[in-house]
Amino acid sequence: MTPVLLLAAEKESAQVTDWAARIGWVVGLALFVALVYWLMREGWKWRGTLQGDLPELPTAPDDPGPAKLSMSGRYHGSTTAGQWLDRIVAHGLGTRSRAELTLTDAGLDVVRPGAKDFFVPAAALREARLDKGIAGKALTEGGLLVVTWEHGDRLIDSGFRSDHAAEHHEWVQNLNSMIETNTREGAER
Repeated sequence: MTPVLLLAAEKESAQVTDWAARIGWVVGLALFVALVYWLMREGWKWRGTLQGDLPELPTAPDDPGPAKLSMSGRYHGSTTAGQWLDRIVAHGLGTRSRAELTLTDAGLDVVRPGAKDFFVPAAALREARLDKGIAGKALTEGGLLVVTWEHGDRLIDSGFRSDHAAEHHEWVQNLNSMIETNTREGAER
């Protein structure tokens, strides 16, 4: 036999794909992803249950007064003050969303389309600073406006990022001077 005929005789057809095994792997992977998602969701709900002692969030007064500053941007979440990984999820504080912030003499009004709005009374404001991260969101140094406020018996850090990051410094200055004024007036009483 010639070498060409030997090569032709040894050729076999291509391996047929085992569809049953392939479908089994895809279904198994889909079930695993669904399980992980379900566990994450249950963990989120459990965290909300553990934080059930947090009082209901205040709403803005009917007439908060004229706006000192306003900003549009993103709300990145709230954490226990000083513990940037301890996210607070109760009352919708864990939901990231667009946000419109308005600072008045009455306090800080946070309007969040698609999420629950909240209001931080001026007396509850404790500090404003620039930071680089908050629970699951890391930015460049000074890329996040963090407002510390008191709610119930907890100090809360809430993180915001303006659409125009240059506004952050003005917000920090105005909030801290407002807090200083309120502290001074409270001490004089």
